[in-house]
Amino acid sequence: MHDGCAGNFNSGLDILNKIRTMNFNNQPMPAVMTIRCENCDGRFQMENFEGQCPDCGMVYAVTPCHAGDPSAVRAAGINV
Repeated sequence: MHDGCAGNFNSGLDILNKIRTMNFNNQPMPAVMTIRCENCDGRFQMENFEGQCPDCGMVYAVTPCHAGDPSAVRAAGINV
């Protein structure tokens, strides 16, 4: 069952699994975000609900409900 914006996620991997299950991961976000990678400190443009740092491979995810909040983008792991 879909829990809308009330979903409680413990990690970036939880978010990633949810958006992949719902097929949102490759959909474009309402606005592109510049993300600072927490692994290598590089910066990249996150255009979809799932993004990957081109320098180190860290994968990031955000739910559609929280795509307007950069603090809601969470790291899920390298090359997951």
